[in-house]
Amino acid sequence: MAIELANRGHRVLATMRNVAASDKLLSAAGSAVELIDVVALDVTAPGDFCFPETTAVLVNNAGGMEDDLPFEVTPMDQWRRTFELNVFAAVELTRRVVPIMRARRGGVICNFSTAATLQPTPWVSAYRAAKAAVSALDDSLRIELAPFGIRVVEIVPAIVDTDALYECAVIRPPEAVRFAEYAEMAKRTTAGFEQIRHLATPPAVAAAAIVDAIFDNEGPMRRGCDPVARAALKNWRKSSDEDLYQAAVSGAAE
Repeated sequence: MAIELANRGHRVLATMRNVAASDKLLSAAGSAVELIDVVALDVTAPGDFCFPETTAVLVNNAGGMEDDLPFEVTPMDQWRRTFELNVFAAVELTRRVVPIMRARRGGVICNFSTAATLQPTPWVSAYRAAKAAVSALDDSLRIELAPFGIRVVEIVPAIVDTDALYECAVIRPPEAVRFAEYAEMAKRTTAGFEQIRHLATPPAVAAAAIVDAIFDNEGPMRRGCDPVARAALKNWRKSSDEDLYQAAVSGAAE
């Protein structure tokens, strides 16, 4: 995404926990590398980090999930870490940038949710709850910040061919298979994931869709950045909670 923004002429402040890992990003940027500045930042402990007064767009795309376990055995520490990374980090950075954008009378805050919130999904209750919190936050921010010309965009990814994809149950069986009471259901849901993982969208294609959404003043707040996400959003918008539940239960039982 940093490269896509730079390729379109925008100066990018790319934050990373480990700037030593930025070589891959910078080497792939080509001539656009001159527009990318990399700074060290742990979003769960941002310290005294300050945004430049010229900040026009904030993209909160840090996030992740841990072991995909049955709810009853998911440790509370995992719940807390999941919310720290996926929710509170975005909240803190957004709090810091809003005064800058309000003074500028404009800006874009782009947060990331997940298509998993659009369909009842087992084994990832902590992650889904955290991303649902981000969605609820976006609904409130959109109203609160509109008078100041600040737009809120929510990206809802589904299957994008990134490193994170290979850490989740789309690629491997969920950790839930280790628990006898849940093993059969876990195997069935894995089979369902197997049927769609070949639909993974290349990162560059998803990045272009995300940047398009950031600068599109007319479209809806929630956008899919890949075909699976767009289909999930379309289904979510026309379905009742009971419809979504029954579809999920049917899929888990097959």
